[in-house]
Amino acid sequence: MHKAIIPLRSLVVAAALALTSISAMADYPERPLRVIVPFAAGGATDVIARTVAQAMSVRLGQSIVVENKAGANGNIGGAAAARSEPDGYTLLMATSSHAINASLYQKLSYSLTRDFAALSNLASVPLLLVVHPSVPVNSVSELAAYAKANAASVNYASGGVGTASHLSGEQFSTLAGAKITHVAYKGGAQALNDMIGGQVQIMFANLPEVLSLVQSGKLKALAVTGSTRHAALPDVPAFSETPYPGMNLRSWFGLFAPAGTPPAIVEKLAQTIVQSVADPAVQERLKGLGADPVGDDQATFQKYVNDEVARWAVLVKQSGATAE
Repeated sequence: MHKAIIPLRSLVVAAALALTSISAMADYPERPLRVIVPFAAGGATDVIARTVAQAMSVRLGQSIVVENKAGANGNIGGAAAARSEPDGYTLLMATSSHAINASLYQKLSYSLTRDFAALSNLASVPLLLVVHPSVPVNSVSELAAYAKANAASVNYASGGVGTASHLSGEQFSTLAGAKITHVAYKGGAQALNDMIGGQVQIMFANLPEVLSLVQSGKLKALAVTGSTRHAALPDVPAFSETPYPGMNLRSWFGLFAPAGTPPAIVEKLAQTIVQSVADPAVQERLKGLGADPVGDDQATFQKYVNDEVARWAVLVKQSGATAE
């Protein structure tokens, strides 16, 4: 039996490459990082990304540039990030919209679960069920009864087909046994404008988007998704307190690295994010937006993302929604 003989030169080259790789990761990062935010500047996703990126920059010793690549419900930015070099210098700020897109779009050029490594969930927010003040109800049960009795004239708004607000509205309609007409807008801002004007009566919206409108009396809050009340609106019941405890969907905002990023860099980034989210100043900023800071570890977030993709797929199928 002959043993393969590996030339000394090959061993030296392999060792040198390994040392170079280790050195590169030890020195990482050596230049500024980029975070692709696939939504417009000024929105919740953008503000959360910038808040955490600033804290990360301090800990990594490098600046972090936030680049907004909006369009196609987050898919333009998602595809751009998936095509980036897996070197730890380009990250994606993805949201629950990307988990929905996995089943909403039949022909995506990227996969959230295959083409990315989940790093950490920065924050999550519940959805708030709001109605126009003219709607004569003060509870979820009253709204369900009102919707059944006025099926021809009651409708709910969303920021677009397949969004969390749309699917939450469909879920509530099904659970309540009411046929509530869906009115899809091109973005949450347009939907909220018509909500305030009374052209539409009902909407499920991310809590930060409507918090000030509820506090000013322009909209009336009936319940918040999930099992607990929210600190920003302690008098508003959680859906767990209503006949519809299954209404527990949340929107989340997390950072991802392209698949193939060296494990040591992935680990360093994940740890840096966890430390940054735990920063008291970051916590205060996120809570001020109406968001709940998370900052979980990589394995926990990866499992959560996988579960979310499967969970939203069920709701997309039930709703019959499609973006193509």
